[in-house]
Amino acid sequence: MIGFVTLFYKEILRFWKVMFQTLLAPILSALLFQVVFFQTLSDRTIEGYIVHYGTFLIPGLVMMSAIQNAYANSASSLIQARLNRSIVFILLAPFSTLEFFGAYLLAAVVRGLLVGLGVIATIGWFGLTWPTHLGLAILFCILGCIIFGGLGIITGILSKSFDQFSAFQSFIIMPLTFLSGTFYSLHSLSIFWQTVTYTNPTFYIIDGFRYCFFNHSDISPVLSLAVVSLSALIVSLISLYIIHKGYRLRS
Repeated sequence: MIGFVTLFYKEILRFWKVMFQTLLAPILSALLFQVVFFQTLSDRTIEGYIVHYGTFLIPGLVMMSAIQNAYANSASSLIQARLNRSIVFILLAPFSTLEFFGAYLLAAVVRGLLVGLGVIATIGWFGLTWPTHLGLAILFCILGCIIFGGLGIITGILSKSFDQFSAFQSFIIMPLTFLSGTFYSLHSLSIFWQTVTYTNPTFYIIDGFRYCFFNHSDISPVLSLAVVSLSALIVSLISLYIIHKGYRLRS
């Protein structure tokens, strides 16, 4: 396990040494979102929810910040290591596929959880109460970070350049996170956009996490947990396969 622990520790140090950029900046961004929406729309109510919009928004911002930073951690680390050729020093070490995958993924999950906790501590006082299903909330957050940490691994390995890396983030990750129910309830959409939302796995992460606080969600939390768990498994298996084959890692 010494190789896994060493690589994991290296990845933790990588984002911790620039914590103003990797931890504090996303927390500040979430705070600005909350302040703007709270000041302009706090008196609005959401269909089916007993809280005002400002409170409804908080769990979505927490989860969105967590998964975006889980993705950014693994993706940026691998693309930088590949393009500056420092990845060769990791490939020369006798890491197994599982150790390589586990170290990058776990570091991404840790960063995502730290950002999520920071966002809760910063904007929770806008009206968020203690979750009624704490264990389930933690599970949704971990699974969400696993999905996006795995997507970050896939992006970091498959991208040939920073242009491709940016395109993946702009045209896939951003739409997945912003069109996920973070800022709205599913029932406020037209039938067409509701159908589109059902195809977005991020929606199930956000909706399930929100249920843990308000005891209400747009769909069944059991269905959300099943979709999120299956998505985490699929993304993890794809990541493991790519790492095992060494695709664009050894070339």
